[in-house]
Amino acid sequence: MSAMANQRPNVPLTLAINDSDQVRDLVSGRVAVDGVDLTCLLYPVEEIFFRFTKFREWEVSEMSLGKFTALRSRGDTSIIGLPVFPSRSFRHSGIFVRADGPVDDPAALAGARIGIPEWTVTATVYQRGLLEHEYGIPLHEVSWVQAGINSPGRVETLPVGLPPGVEIDQRPDATLNDLLLAGEIDAMLVPHPPRSFEDRSGEIVQLFSEPRRVEREYFQRTGVFPIMHLIVLRADAFAAHPWIAMNFLKAFGEAKDRSLSRLRDATAPHFPLPWGPERAKEDEQIFGADLWPYGIEANRTTLETFLGFALEQGLLERELAVDDLFPDEVREAFRI
Repeated sequence: MSAMANQRPNVPLTLAINDSDQVRDLVSGRVAVDGVDLTCLLYPVEEIFFRFTKFREWEVSEMSLGKFTALRSRGDTSIIGLPVFPSRSFRHSGIFVRADGPVDDPAALAGARIGIPEWTVTATVYQRGLLEHEYGIPLHEVSWVQAGINSPGRVETLPVGLPPGVEIDQRPDATLNDLLLAGEIDAMLVPHPPRSFEDRSGEIVQLFSEPRRVEREYFQRTGVFPIMHLIVLRADAFAAHPWIAMNFLKAFGEAKDRSLSRLRDATAPHFPLPWGPERAKEDEQIFGADLWPYGIEANRTTLETFLGFALEQGLLERELAVDDLFPDEVREAFRI
């Protein structure tokens, strides 16, 4: 019997992920996952998280770091984390106030009414951590309001644990955008800008007038580059084929490295951003050659910071270590 006849067919798996350049070559098939026939579904992250959290409709998924760690702390082993982080973003820039509000004075939010889309949204975990640890605002002294950012009806997709003294006023009838304009809240912590900021009307502004400067200083001082999302595997697929964990990690890494090469290419720029390659070189002076690191060790400081915030904020039911998030198969690599 020939070697070809003995060759096993690839494992068919489906990945749901947001459309971003760092995964483009994986989605297009230019970068293959060894041993896998991959079907890719491109959806907005809100749809991905809702459908995967509720129904586990596919085997491989982008997922909120907050929701994943909350589930893991509750003993849920139905999904397996990979140290692949397709979305990360500094979050000082996602705190919004009215134009007549306390611009550049975060300490003035002590005792305020602050809106959030969900307590378990990863961005808000970091932002609440900033308020408490950077600006001295105890979370139990804030009046929290939960609502959709621009659309009413948003609710928590996971049961919410809260730290002592913290209460949330749920407003499914309202939007944070309208509540802020009406003066019913004083600020909002959000992953997506509100409508009245995006329309450039000037009614809603960022808390920090120079957010990039503030965020750069924060990174240089703490080493924290906030991770929003990770890639997860459904546990049944991982149990059947444990080799897929490392193979996905390698493929995602290659796709990301190709994206960074495009970013640096000044001959024929790949991104419609003036001085994009020059800006990448500037950022390398801050972040190093890998502007978007995957893997455990390169992200340990950020992950430890997030887990600390999440535990303090009641998102986690028990303390987690970074190594609790990922299987042995991706913690070690061969060396030549």
